[in-house]
This record gives sequence, C-alpha cells and structure tokens, in this order.
Amino acid sequence: MSSLGPLRPSPLVEQAVDHLREQITGGHWPVGTKIPGETTLAKALGVGRSTVREAVRTLATLGLLRSRQGSGVFVIADRAAEDWPARLRRAAVTDVYEVRMLIEVQAARLAARRRTDEDLAALNAALVGRRAASSGADAEFVDADIALHRAVVAAAHNPVLSDLFGEFVPVLRQGLIDLVDLLGLRTGEPDHGDSAHDALVRAVVAGDAEAAGRAARTELEATMAGLRGL
Repeated sequence: MSSLGPLRPSPLVEQAVDHLREQITGGHWPVGTKIPGETTLAKALGVGRSTVREAVRTLATLGLLRSRQGSGVFVIADRAAEDWPARLRRAAVTDVYEVRMLIEVQAARLAARRRTDEDLAALNAALVGRRAASSGADAEFVDADIALHRAVVAAAHNPVLSDLFGEFVPVLRQGLIDLVDLLGLRTGEPDHGDSAHDALVRAVVAGDAEAAGRAARTELEATMAGLRGL
C-alpha cells in the first residue's frame, strides 16, 4: 500500500473515500486484493474505525469493493460503473422531467387553442433565438430553450400555469444544464432538438391542440428514455 498519510479535519468520510479509491484506481490494490482491516486503515488515515467503515460502505455502493463474510473486504473493480454524484444528478433530472411532462404537455394544448398574434410573434422569435444560441455555451443554449418553452406556457393564458412554470424555472434550468452534460446532447448536434421544437411551434401556430401536445410529449419522452438508459 502506498503512503496514505493523515487526513485533514473536514468531511472525513469523503476524504477517506477519495484516499481509498486512489489505492484502487491507482493499481495499488488490484482487483481481487483483500484490503487492510478497519484498524489498520484507521491508523494509517488518522481517523476512527467508523469513518473507515462508512468509506468502505460507500465504495461498495460504487461497485468497487465487496465484503465477504468471514474473509474480509475485497476489490472487485477498479472503476465505478457510475459515480454516485452522477447517479444523483440523473435522478434529479428525471424528477424534473416528470414535472415538465405534467406542465408543458397541457400548456402546449392550451396554447394551440388560445394563442394570439402577439403569442405567435413571441414563439417565432423564441425559436429563432434558440437557433442562434446553438453556437453558444451550454448555459446560453439552455436559457434560449427555456425562453421558448416559457413562450408556449405564456400562450396558454393561464396565470396559475404561468406562475407554476415561473417557480419551476430555476430548478429546470439547472436540470437542463446537467442533462446536456450527462447525455452529451450537444456533442455533434449544437442545436439539439431543433426539429422537435420547430414541430411544437408549428402545431401551436396552426392551432392544432392535439399535435401541439403530442409534439411536447414526444420531445420530453425521448429525453426521459435517454435518462433511463444511462
């Protein structure tokens, strides 16, 4: 085992996880190796056995370690199948998209029935803005995407729906930024989803409520499928 050294007094479990993980990913503890016992690790790291125990449990959750009754803890992989933070982000984005489905599909239907000439101008401008933002950074593109969806919700002319969407936007924005990163959505396709958004706008402009709801649902369900496939 390489020199571990005592830890700094901050989130000790997180530090212990990082240090022990380095032993695995760095090849100091190859797959199949039995790692040192709690007492040995606690002494090397300068922490209590409970901290080591929690760190080992975390690494087991990541699929790197496995405890064998009466034998000890063994390395079973040198790379996590999926980092825990990424797993949490994926779960959070999935939750966001479930709420989007509830709000935006119905908003699209209402918008197709209630849109005014001003709404149509706003929708077309938002679509142009989204396309222009495709050459920018992810955050800029996400903001333009949200502006288009906000225009659809506004065209529904339901103040409660608009207020609900407005409260939801900060969570939605972060969820979309995470989504672009998690799925690599703009890799090779900077204007990701352009055809789907064009179909949504055209359905609202045409006053076709069923087509508008269908376009919104199809776009969101495709992304949900991608999230579930991670």
